[in-house]
Amino acid sequence: MQASPTLEAIPRPVPPLSHLDALESEAVHIFREVAGEFDRPVILFSGGKDSTLLVHLARKAFWPAPMPFPLLHVDTGHNFPEVLRFRDELAGSLGARLVVAHVQNWIDDGRIAERADGTRNPLQTVPLLDTIAANRFDAVFGGGRRDEERARAKERIFSLRNAFGQWEPKRQRPELWNLYNGRHRPGEQVRVFPLSNWTELDVWRYIEREGIELPGIYYAHERPVFRRDGMWLTEGPWFGPRLDEQVETRLVRYRTVGDGSCTGAVESGARTVPEVIAEVSASRLTERGATRADDRLSEAAMEDRKREGYF
Repeated sequence: MQASPTLEAIPRPVPPLSHLDALESEAVHIFREVAGEFDRPVILFSGGKDSTLLVHLARKAFWPAPMPFPLLHVDTGHNFPEVLRFRDELAGSLGARLVVAHVQNWIDDGRIAERADGTRNPLQTVPLLDTIAANRFDAVFGGGRRDEERARAKERIFSLRNAFGQWEPKRQRPELWNLYNGRHRPGEQVRVFPLSNWTELDVWRYIEREGIELPGIYYAHERPVFRRDGMWLTEGPWFGPRLDEQVETRLVRYRTVGDGSCTGAVESGARTVPEVIAEVSASRLTERGATRADDRLSEAAMEDRKREGYF
């Protein structure tokens, strides 16, 4: 007669992963898949919250070994100084190789031309593609999320780009379960989005849980700003303020960071991560919809840039 199993021998159910643990696990899996499938991956890193989260997850994926990817930033020359300081300090603390493509260099030698409106965000595409080609990067990690904007909601996690860096929606491959197809021809590249299934609120809750440091610009601080097209913009080396735009000191914070000529601040008293989480939870506008003027140029502004080779 078979003996009854002891209490210790009875398998115990494995508790399900929490929502944040599941997102983290997916991102870690993606980083490891890319490391196994590609020869020269790179992380697009601006010093913003999403790219900082990418670096944190990449470090987790390979700990205790060092993160095996260099960092790439396309610097418009109109970035916020505190964000650039944070970028350099984080890269230095990790001992990571930081590749910086300065948009000003492309303007100076005539490869691109300054825009009449002073914004340089749309000028990032050519420096990005040139730098990818020069370094032979075959996979480029980006911090894009599907909740940000309609064009990004169409994006696969592995997004194939042709030899000109262009996005062709009809060539995107199905992604079943957690199977990702990294096949590409010579000269083609794959953009990879480990945060695709995260929301802005997920990002902040994970930042709180992990104690991830960010530039102070993400938290409420007093800043000289002026009003344009419904947004608070900062004074800087771009066009503004105009004669009819008055500079005021306001308590503001930034939900997203980028080119200072088109990235607006929001009035806020949220000085801590829990306060930011409460504010984001109550918001009904995406961060790009609320604070990025370049996405308001047309209904398809982001999709047009993606087709040209932008993220």
